[in-house]
Amino acid sequence: MTTEANTKRTEHPHIVRVAAAAGEKAVISGTRIAVWFIVGQLRVGDTAEDIVASLPHLTLAGVYDAISYYYDHPDEIDAILAERERLANEPESASHQTG
Repeated sequence: MTTEANTKRTEHPHIVRVAAAAGEKAVISGTRIAVWFIVGQLRVGDTAEDIVASLPHLTLAGVYDAISYYYDHPDEIDAILAERERLANEPESASHQTG
């Protein structure tokens, strides 16, 4: 759960920005579920309903608001997803280097 002290409201009623180690991140209010995570799930083929079924503490309104936030802030979320993908692939590429 997020606390009021470390959250900032956004223009989206179900999305807040919270302090994180690398700056602020957008999450569904009252949860730790980041907007980038929702977008990532959609990109692998999950529907909003699938996400709520696997994370029942979420609401459809919150998931759809995360999607709406993404469409208002695609550069922010795409940069996070690209960095996460780069980090996920880093050990794999390092193991293929020859010395």
